[in-house]
Amino acid sequence: YTPTTAEVKPEPVLFVPAWIMKYYILDLSPENSLVKYLVDQGYTVFMISWHNPTSADRDLSLEDYRRKGVMAAMDVVSSIMSKNKAAPEEKIHAVGYCLGGTLLSIAAAAMARDQDTRLATLTTFATQVDFTEAGELMLFISDSEVAYIESMMWDQGYLDGKQMAGTFQILRSNDLIWSRIVRDYFLGERQSMNDLMAWNADLTRMPYRMHSEYLRGMFLNNDLAAGRYIADERPVNLADLRLPVFAVGTSKDHVAPWRSVYKITHHPAIDVTFVLTSGGHNVGIVNPPSNNNHRRYRIRIDRAGDCYMDPDTWQASTPLQSGSWWPAWVDWLASMSGKPVPPPAMGAPEAGYPPLQDAPGTYVLQT
Repeated sequence: YTPTTAEVKPEPVLFVPAWIMKYYILDLSPENSLVKYLVDQGYTVFMISWHNPTSADRDLSLEDYRRKGVMAAMDVVSSIMSKNKAAPEEKIHAVGYCLGGTLLSIAAAAMARDQDTRLATLTTFATQVDFTEAGELMLFISDSEVAYIESMMWDQGYLDGKQMAGTFQILRSNDLIWSRIVRDYFLGERQSMNDLMAWNADLTRMPYRMHSEYLRGMFLNNDLAAGRYIADERPVNLADLRLPVFAVGTSKDHVAPWRSVYKITHHPAIDVTFVLTSGGHNVGIVNPPSNNNHRRYRIRIDRAGDCYMDPDTWQASTPLQSGSWWPAWVDWLASMSGKPVPPPAMGAPEAGYPPLQDAPGTYVLQT
C-alpha cells in the first residue's frame, strides 16, 4: 500500500489473512479499513492475497502455504525494504488473522529454529495455536467427521465456500439464520447491504490436501502445541519464539473462542500483550475508533517469567476500557519500531518486483 505520510516507521507491517476469507476484510470501506488506519499512522503495509484454489490445486499442502505464501511474501518485503537506503536492514511486524495467524505462528517458530531474525514482532487476531479447547467447532471435528469431509472433498478437490459457510451458520444459527429470517420475512424489515456483509458473501475454497492436514494435524492431533508439527522436514516449537507478541481474542467468537486464543500466553520466554475485545470473530477485529461508542476491551501484558493466570482470572482482574483496541495496538507497534524514515519506493522495479496492476489485484476477483 502506498504510504500516506511523509515519513514511515522503518519496519513494515505484513498481513497474513486466512485463506478461507478474502483479504479485504482488513481493507473494507475507508472508515472500516485497518489498512488505511495503519498507513495514516505512518506504517508501510503489505498484504497477502490468496489464490482461490480449484480442482487443479487439490494437492497443495499446508507446508506449501507456508513456503509459497508466508515465506515468499517475507522475501519480497525484505527485498523491497532493503532498497530503502534510510532503513536497509529493518525487520518486519508480522500480523496473522485466524488461520493466517496459525500459519504465521508456524512460520515464526520455524524462523526462530533456523535463526532467521527478520521478525520484529508477531501479532495474531482471533488465532488458535493450541486446539485442546477449540470450542463448538469440535462438534464437527472427529475422526468420522473428518473422514466424511475428506470423502466430500475427494471428487471436487477442494472444500467449497458454501459448505464452510453452512458450518459457521449452524454454530451461530440464532444470529446468522433465524434472526435474519424473522427480520427479513416475518417483519418485512430488509437489512441493507453493508461492506462486511458483502465481504461475507464473497466465498472462497480450500484445497483437499491442505484442509485435511489442517483438520487432522491441528484439531485432532494438536501437533503444533505438542511440538510435533513439521516444517522443512523438522519439527517446530512455539517455545522457541523470542519476540514480543500481541494477541487479540474476541468475546463472542464461535470460530476461535477467546479462552483458546488465550493459550498463546502459556509460553514463558516471551512477553505477550493479550487483548480481549467485544464482538465476534469478524466484528471484534473490524473495530475502528470512529465506531467505538459501544466497543469495550481489556488489555494486559503477560511478562516472560510471570506465573500462569487462567483466562477467567485474567478477565475478572483486567480493567474494562471503552473504545477500540486499534489505537492500543498501534501504540504497541510504535514502541517496537524505530525512528521514522522516508518511505520505500513502492513496487521497487530494481528489486525485481515492478507493479503489476492497481489494487486489489487479480486473486481477490476470483470466484
